Amino acid sequence: MNDPDHRVTFSIRENDGASADTWTDNELGADEEHLTADRAVTFTNLAFIGAALRRSAWLWCATALFGVLIGYGLYTRYPPPYQATTSILLTNDPGQDPSVQIQANTALAQSQAVAGRAARQLGLQQSGSSLIAYTVTSTSDQVLVFTVSASSSNDAVRRASGLTTAFLQFRASYLKNQEQIEETALIQGVNQATQQVASINRQVSQVSAQQTSPAQQAKLSSLRAQLTAANVSLGQAQQKVPAEIALARTTLTTMTKGSEVLSAPTPIPHSLKKGKAFYIAVTFLIGLVIGIAIVIVRALVSDRLRNRDDIAEAIGAPIKLSLGPLAGRTKLPGLGRRAGRQVLDMTRLIRHLNGLVTHLNGRVRPLSGAVPQDSRRPQGLAIVAVDNAEVVAPAVVSLAASNASYGKQVVVADLSDGGRVARRLGVRKPGIHAVRGDGADFVVIVPERDEIALLGPIPGSQAEPMDVSSDLAAACDSADLLLTFATLDPAVGGDYLSTWATDAAAVVTVGKSSSVRIRAVGEMIRLAGTRLVSVVLIGTDKSDETLGSVYARDDQSASALPF
Repeated sequence: MNDPDHRVTFSIRENDGASADTWTDNELGADEEHLTADRAVTFTNLAFIGAALRRSAWLWCATALFGVLIGYGLYTRYPPPYQATTSILLTNDPGQDPSVQIQANTALAQSQAVAGRAARQLGLQQSGSSLIAYTVTSTSDQVLVFTVSASSSNDAVRRASGLTTAFLQFRASYLKNQEQIEETALIQGVNQATQQVASINRQVSQVSAQQTSPAQQAKLSSLRAQLTAANVSLGQAQQKVPAEIALARTTLTTMTKGSEVLSAPTPIPHSLKKGKAFYIAVTFLIGLVIGIAIVIVRALVSDRLRNRDDIAEAIGAPIKLSLGPLAGRTKLPGLGRRAGRQVLDMTRLIRHLNGLVTHLNGRVRPLSGAVPQDSRRPQGLAIVAVDNAEVVAPAVVSLAASNASYGKQVVVADLSDGGRVARRLGVRKPGIHAVRGDGADFVVIVPERDEIALLGPIPGSQAEPMDVSSDLAAACDSADLLLTFATLDPAVGGDYLSTWATDAAAVVTVGKSSSVRIRAVGEMIRLAGTRLVSVVLIGTDKSDETLGSVYARDDQSASALPF
């Protein structure tokens, strides 16, 4: 029955002369302690979220600052208006429904005619529809409340006063026109009654002048009856119309003079929600929340590794050195204490790589020519950059210069994508170049980009010794140290790495590479037959308390190294 929860790694060692294929009780007992379990996904907690926020502080600070700029821009472009309020007491026509009259007055107050009159009186250049922003509400059948908005408190008060004056004047003019229309209609009624009496009188005179006959007598009687009725109507109209006109004029005077400003225009206090500070504070919080949300979501969905144990598990080797952030050639260096820490961490990285060079198994031998089968293979160190070649390249140059300054013949093979080391030394073309870097002279080898295999001078672990070009052999023949700077691509593979180096050190930047990418680099190094003797982390999280002490996956482990 398969148990996917645990896996065991065994190593075959020579022990006190015993055969390499022979297991001893001591070895088996030691290997039993190397049981490793697949690590579960890291729990999301406050420490995890806090670390993510600290790493990406620049992002949520930038979104918060962007929110401040938006808030200031909105306040400048669309400032909240100042408001003033005033009310008018209206006298209604007692002969009409008050609710109907207040609705008519409200509509009249919001009309373009009132706004246009107010604009002219205030001397505004805008059109009537855009000169004043105001609302009209009714609190009773006789009271209208005007709320006017403007860019300043004084302007709001001034416009409110002008608006109420314009409304009262327009309403008075409107009522006067209505009264004149009604008066004209009454006078026309009297005139029509007078004309009707005159018309009937003419008909009576005409019939009376003709010869008398029974038909004419009947018609004359009818006309005289109509004349009597018309005279009665005319008399009533002549008596009623003056009274109605007088009443209408009295009502007009009462409605006009009885309508007045109930409360003078008063500015409405500017609330905190309409202040510049409120705008900026709200947009600042919105930008901050958006930035924090982006950081947290990105941290939760990211497959990039940051934990020492997770990286060690993925690459299959323990972490030997953890450093802070390092600035590459394309990045601005730190300032103050940060710059000092970067210099110190770069020094630690170079010393660590020098330690790997010092502890290579056996003295570095000439790298070309026939190699006796009973002798050890020539030694070389490969420094594998995992998605961070621009950061690791300066350390490789310093490492080569440091060894060359002690009189060693150093050869650096730049197998990285883009030739990061060669470019730092001013080399732009493939070939073998004598260079000077950091005050020391050494040799840089840049293979042709169309060379898929990128084979080096050391016989590969998985192939028979092979001939190399005479130029490469000559360059490496007298070398005391062969350093290889490489970036591995799964599409090409890494089998050629063992022809350049027997040992390798991988440099990983925390949070830059996915678990699949890191695991692929570790597997390519092991499949090439090169020992992965060290893993260095750059930009280690301060909150990471793990050790990264996962055991290596085969006998080519760095666990036996004294550093």
